[in-house]
Amino acid sequence: MAAKLPPTVEKVDASYLESLLGYNASRASLAVVTVFLERMAVYGMKPVNFSVLSLITHNPGITSRQLCSNLGILPPNLVGMLNALEQRELITRKPHPRDGRAMGLHLTAAGHKLMLDAERTATALEGEVASRLSVSELKTLIRLLQKIYL
Repeated sequence: MAAKLPPTVEKVDASYLESLLGYNASRASLAVVTVFLERMAVYGMKPVNFSVLSLITHNPGITSRQLCSNLGILPPNLVGMLNALEQRELITRKPHPRDGRAMGLHLTAAGHKLMLDAERTATALEGEVASRLSVSELKTLIRLLQKIYL
């Protein structure tokens, strides 16, 4: 009697995974992050560095505590990142005007130039990655995703 061969998969059934929010969000994130990492390598930035610098760009004087709260970063993880950004001369720390214990974070001139270029690059790559969506669909997608984490 001949041994029965195991079944082969001709077409992968991913319907269950494709019904899950987390799976779809992760796949979409990977598609964006892959392009982001390629394009941001020239600036020496990963997504979290970009997010931190973007918040500092648009909120001069923001504190570490505010960064952690807005980005979901643990304080010990942020300290090393801020030190590295300061060593790259992209940010400076200045005493907070109302809280004597806090330091406000500010971009340096080099940080401003870097972020001007990096944000321009990010905007372009987002447009490319989302090119299969209409402007309305993209706004709706962003709004729906934000309902999950805001």
